[in-house]
Amino acid sequence: MRRLFLACSMVALVAACNPSGSTNPHIVFFTADSAQLDDSAKNVIADAAVAAQRSPGTPVVVAGFADPTGGPAYNRALSEARAQIVADALRNAGVVPSRISVQPRGPVRPEGYATESRRVEIHIGM
Repeated sequence: MRRLFLACSMVALVAACNPSGSTNPHIVFFTADSAQLDDSAKNVIADAAVAAQRSPGTPVVVAGFADPTGGPAYNRALSEARAQIVADALRNAGVVPSRISVQPRGPVRPEGYATESRRVEIHIGM
């Protein structure tokens, strides 16, 4: 719980120091073995799309992750599917496709909770 608090504090600090007003990264969480977007994920993506549209011409990097449970090939494919579905949602929300790059990162070990690994990070202006 302490790590989650520290992580949230760091995101808030970065947001406060960011002159463009965007809060990078926008983080979309997933349930185990899933690439489905829930309502919370859709809201994060909508916020990221608005932030991306405020900074036209800047790149948008969509990095997908998975937890280490299962085989490496499976988790690499899952992280790619997660990143791709988020990238598609950003395109549907009006972000120019040529600005978006998808980077599947595969499995990573969580520091505290498995949910930390089941995520997609949306970086604007990287």
